Amino acid sequence: MISTVTATMTTVTMTQVMDYSMIAAIALITFLAIKEILSSETNKNERMKSFVNGSNVAIGPLLCVFVAIVTYKIVTVL
Repeated sequence: MISTVTATMTTVTMTQVMDYSMIAAIALITFLAIKEILSSETNKNERMKSFVNGSNVAIGPLLCVFVAIVTYKIVTVL
């Protein structure tokens, strides 16, 4: 049982981490921009209102990843 768990461990290189962090930052900026643009339409359309309210499901984790990236960059510089 233990050999099965340890055999499936994968290694992640630093370039992969940086690629994924850039994707996460771009996704966060995109979601925040879409939410801001569509927030003016919430009074007119009920579907837009539910989308704007539901977009927090994606924005929350992406914001946590962004904070972790910024914290890592600050720690490595200091």
